[in-house]
Amino acid sequence: MSKVNKTTQLSNLQTALAYQFTDTELLERALTHTSVKNKSVGDYERLEFLGDRVLGLVVAEILWTRFPTESEGDLAKRHAHLVRGATVAEVATELKMGQVLALSKGERDSGGRKNPHLLADACEAVIAAIYLDGGFEEAKRVVSALWEEHVTSHKQPPRDAKTLLQEWVQAKGWSLPQYKQVSRDGPPHDPVFTIEVSIHDQEPSMGKGKSKRTAEQEAAKLMLKKVTDAN
Repeated sequence: MSKVNKTTQLSNLQTALAYQFTDTELLERALTHTSVKNKSVGDYERLEFLGDRVLGLVVAEILWTRFPTESEGDLAKRHAHLVRGATVAEVATELKMGQVLALSKGERDSGGRKNPHLLADACEAVIAAIYLDGGFEEAKRVVSALWEEHVTSHKQPPRDAKTLLQEWVQAKGWSLPQYKQVSRDGPPHDPVFTIEVSIHDQEPSMGKGKSKRTAEQEAAKLMLKKVTDAN
């Protein structure tokens, strides 16, 4: 990517974020994957770590204010849905963040610019960069705007596949679903987990994901579809 194109894309991203960085180097660091050499070791992961916590706090405050009559359990379901990797990756995709990610040739060739796991990590790193550059109130403003549609898309607290599968087997009087890790493939910084779920006398279903939680949800979704389609 030429310097001119990079500058333009960084400018476009800041416009989409509705936030202009005082220190644009912070934004560049947030968008530079660890696969790129000659960069500060651990910078990307450290920003991702911080951004995850900032996002979690902002979303928790949004939900606390927006749904004053809901229980802690219902707020927790909403929170888990809004900060999960898939939702964060959707926000990053909406921002076209993949276009400006600095990746190694190997990551680019393997589809890294569209990889939901990498996009989610980069989005969290950018949130951290905004927090460090402009403070918590600016980070809150940006996250609130970007997550608005996701917050309002569920009138009732979302129920994930694992919860639905557990409720289904309990209604049948069966034992709770059992989840087992079958494999972990890929490089350490970008793993792919395969999880198997078993219930009663049914054939196990297997799901894949960039985290154990995602793979478990996928396995539960496949099992739920199989058993409900059969009834």
